[in-house]
Amino acid sequence: MPIRTSVPDTTSAIDRSHPEFPVAELVDEDNFFKDHTPPAYLPEIEAQVREFIAHHQTTGKNVVLVTSGGTTVPLENNTVRFIDNFSAGTRGATSAEYFLENGYAVIFLHREFSLLPYSRHYSHTTNCFLDYMDEADGKIEINKKFADEMLLVLRKYRHAKDSNLLLLIPYTTVNQYLYTLQLISKCLQVAGKKALFYLAAAVSDFFLPSSKIPEHKIQSQATGTLVVNLEQVPKFLRRLVDSWAPSAMIVSFKLETDANILILKAKGALERYQHQLVIGNLLQTRKDEVVFVTSTDERWIRLTEEQKGVVDIESLIIPEVIAAHTDWTERQ
Repeated sequence: MPIRTSVPDTTSAIDRSHPEFPVAELVDEDNFFKDHTPPAYLPEIEAQVREFIAHHQTTGKNVVLVTSGGTTVPLENNTVRFIDNFSAGTRGATSAEYFLENGYAVIFLHREFSLLPYSRHYSHTTNCFLDYMDEADGKIEINKKFADEMLLVLRKYRHAKDSNLLLLIPYTTVNQYLYTLQLISKCLQVAGKKALFYLAAAVSDFFLPSSKIPEHKIQSQATGTLVVNLEQVPKFLRRLVDSWAPSAMIVSFKLETDANILILKAKGALERYQHQLVIGNLLQTRKDEVVFVTSTDERWIRLTEEQKGVVDIESLIIPEVIAAHTDWTERQ
């Protein structure tokens, strides 16, 4: 059995019972975008996104923005060191596949080099990619043990690509993420209630403003210590709900390590940001169970013992999200 080095020691998790940060106000939005330079490639992304949305306005499909992976916080402009989190983008990449299977067009805003829909089956496994191949008569062929499964994944990928159903948009830093999220959100305004936001990215709570980032690599300190004063990333979800995408349905995620506060935190997020759905999950059991929290109820979705390790819980989550989106759309 392979050794797992990524499993956290949950007994040492910090106390998360402290109050949440306040939501971003209009002045916070103005100040952030005034003080930070937008990515140079943003106009190129805007053209891609607008073309993708315009295409699917003709097809009549709902469009979901899936955010996925973690954000980095660079400590230098010529970045050698940065603050990161453990997110590999598993939830987002897997969810995107099930949205595609259920008839949605997907804009996939992902951390560069994190997991992607379809290729995730082979890029981040305990098997080396070469284990899926054999040599026969001096040529490479797929190992027969994996051939049927790989063919199915390939067909799904080809369908998504050939039908222009999947648009991949990368980011790395929290600054890039926020600028790109704002841009895509405003582009999606033309889709109205046919737009769905599925915010599975793990966004940094703190960052180092550009005005405080040194140009070159931080040198070793004579004191033997390094002190970095981080600032809070403005909580832009309320701005997304009120201003960037006021006609869309918004789904956010709440990850905790303490089961006793998960529901409380999820309900608190709904009250603060006034969106439609929070999907809560615990770090320890996130692959086996989640809880849907709305303004009126809470409902757990769990894999059975027979399904664990065999079935993606996202295959249960996404139909439920789509049903909620359909119901919400009809009530608007």
